[in-house]
Amino acid sequence: MTDPTIDLDKILSAAVDRGASDVHLKTGRPPIVRFDGELEPLPGFSALGPHELGTVVNHIGGSAPSRLDVFERTGELDTAYQPLGLPRFRVNAFRQRGESSLAFRVIPHTVPGFKSLRLPPGVETLADEPRGLILVTGATGVGKTTTLAAMVGHINRTRRQHVVTIEDPIEFLHDDELSIVNQREVGIDTESFEEGLRRVLRQDPDVILIGELRDRESAETALQAAESGHLVLSTMHTVDAAETLGRLVEFFPADKQPQVRSILAGVLKGVISQRLLPRTDGGRIAAVEVMVANARIQELIRENKPELVPEAIAEGAFFQMQTLTKALIDLVVSRDVDQETAAAAAPNRHDFMIALDRALKEHAVQIEEPAKDAEPEEPAVQDGHTLRLDNDLRIA
Repeated sequence: MTDPTIDLDKILSAAVDRGASDVHLKTGRPPIVRFDGELEPLPGFSALGPHELGTVVNHIGGSAPSRLDVFERTGELDTAYQPLGLPRFRVNAFRQRGESSLAFRVIPHTVPGFKSLRLPPGVETLADEPRGLILVTGATGVGKTTTLAAMVGHINRTRRQHVVTIEDPIEFLHDDELSIVNQREVGIDTESFEEGLRRVLRQDPDVILIGELRDRESAETALQAAESGHLVLSTMHTVDAAETLGRLVEFFPADKQPQVRSILAGVLKGVISQRLLPRTDGGRIAAVEVMVANARIQELIRENKPELVPEAIAEGAFFQMQTLTKALIDLVVSRDVDQETAAAAAPNRHDFMIALDRALKEHAVQIEEPAKDAEPEEPAVQDGHTLRLDNDLRIA
């Protein structure tokens, strides 16, 4: 507790070796890591003192002195940190009871692909859209940024486009492939999130990634950019497509909302909503709802009927839509997630259990039928002679 030094990189290295997704540093506690969704102490490290954590904050924020000034004034610091030989980390430093605490999120070295994330086909279809608005939603820590990174990576590999991102902070790093990718970090590359948004349309973008739609100004910029022919990718902290549509419209005053719904119906291409669940064999996996804005969805947006969106998604398999319930059932059938975990995450537990029971029975029948087809047939016997039916039906 009295030692003023701390080997931060050693802590982070040990956490990465453990397979942790997050690292928490707090005064009076040893480093705590999140592994498979659960918090546990990191073995081999003692409790940390306030001076040690103050040193970490100064070290992390050293690349952007303005951010340290903001931390001193507001008690908040968002940045990224990449020590030599380790992955990149998203870092949030904050004050609690007058002392500094930090939360580190591990960012993988490489940009993941759709297959490695096991995202449904509808996600790739949306990423192929040339223009419009696509939103990735879910609670904090469910992998929204990872899904967005996979979409940008897909665009980067398959299209000759100019991609501009506004992030706070930058997490995944994209090297130019077919596309040019310019990543702007708030506090380093642009003074503020709002300023970056105001300037982005002057930078000749084809694709714009906005880290989060958090207020009317960011939502308005996203709609304007999508309306003017750009592809806009962003996130919202909403649990499903229906809530997303309502929340986005509610950013605007009541007298503007009918106009906003009309614009949204025209530019929205889809909503991807995620939940992260523990796998039965360790690790975590995403259950994904995919809404694609077909004519039915557009009509519901214009008529302000978000409560009917789940039904439209359930009927939209032809358009590669997928409900959360269907995603959860598939994960249970494939034995990636246990039944109780999936039921707890379902929008309606009773309906989920009924649908799951039917799906499991259908799956069991599908397994049994190929097994029966594979069984060798007993040769037919007539008057002591074996009959062999050839293609021309001759009897040998």
